Amino acid sequence: MAETTSTRTLSRRPFRAAVKTLVFLGLLAGLIGVGIGTGVCPKSGSVWFEFAITGFRLGAIYAMVALGYTMVYGVLQLINFAHSEVFMIGAFAGLYTFSSLFGITNHNHPHGIGGPYLVFVLAVGMLLAAGASGLTAVAIERVAYRPLRRRGVSRLAYLITAIGVSLFLSNLFYLLDGHKHLGLPFKWPRIGGAAAVDFPQVMQKAHVVTILGVNIDSQTVLVVAVAAAMLVALDWFVHRTRAGQGIRAVAEDPETAALLGVNIDRIIVMTFFVGGLMAGVAGMLYGLFFQAAQFNMGFVPGIKAFTAAVLGGIGNIRGAMLGGLLLGMVENLGVACFSAQWQSVIAFVVLVGVLMFRPTGLLGEQVGG
Repeated sequence: MAETTSTRTLSRRPFRAAVKTLVFLGLLAGLIGVGIGTGVCPKSGSVWFEFAITGFRLGAIYAMVALGYTMVYGVLQLINFAHSEVFMIGAFAGLYTFSSLFGITNHNHPHGIGGPYLVFVLAVGMLLAAGASGLTAVAIERVAYRPLRRRGVSRLAYLITAIGVSLFLSNLFYLLDGHKHLGLPFKWPRIGGAAAVDFPQVMQKAHVVTILGVNIDSQTVLVVAVAAAMLVALDWFVHRTRAGQGIRAVAEDPETAALLGVNIDRIIVMTFFVGGLMAGVAGMLYGLFFQAAQFNMGFVPGIKAFTAAVLGGIGNIRGAMLGGLLLGMVENLGVACFSAQWQSVIAFVVLVGVLMFRPTGLLGEQVGG
């Protein structure tokens, strides 16, 4: 009887999740309708569609970053606020791949590059950005979190450590400006600094297709296509591979998983590494689109990605995907009614609202994916 009840509950989850998502979208549509009726929001359908496309593109980036938050939470029940700096390091890694490794600058390539060479450059940039962020995430786990885990400290200690690591990494890149610091006789490497570092114009925003009167550019296609491919690959990895089974087993019951021969430390390292890979690619795409990288660039996108993870259901991989896309759409459609200055406000109102009325998110909390 217990098995039958459990099976029925599992079978109802997709239906319930779909209903909650439709209710959320219905409330959003209702608010937009009221805004149009009162004259606060525009009436043109093409304007709404243009903002929706931009929001979908931004939401895809949020989703990739949110996956790192939700995977670490699913395994360790830890909110890794240093993940925003993992995202930032991916942006810088992509920047210096383009400018130093390939020598692409706005001076020698003012209109970007094209053809097979562009595909090759972007692929190498993504690989190196993902690798740099993945290794950074692993280093954070080994240096900061593993000693705490072995001592059995409280979750509050994890949270304080995560914030400390985040501040350390962001301020480290602030100091990496090519000048002398801390009384040392040598100059620090010139990587970041206080000012934003411009991304080279690797690819133009060329027109690709027109849908409902809205031009879709090549950068939008790139961001959405890469995000979709990585999200599908991660979902397959977690739910269809032996390593993914290990991640889900540790998330469900680490003690039982250890008794069954699962190497807990290896699974945790893998979780941080995979989450770092996603954040690195997201950072490179974010920098490529906004044309800049800065030491504090991860803070706001990181908080919004955390909001996306909570919106979809913290610990739920598919929830993080859904939450990222919905958050990007909501905040960008809100800009259509108000202004760009309200974009972050809208995102944080969503976070407060979810925590107040639906703390488990649209798809519900779910360890192990």
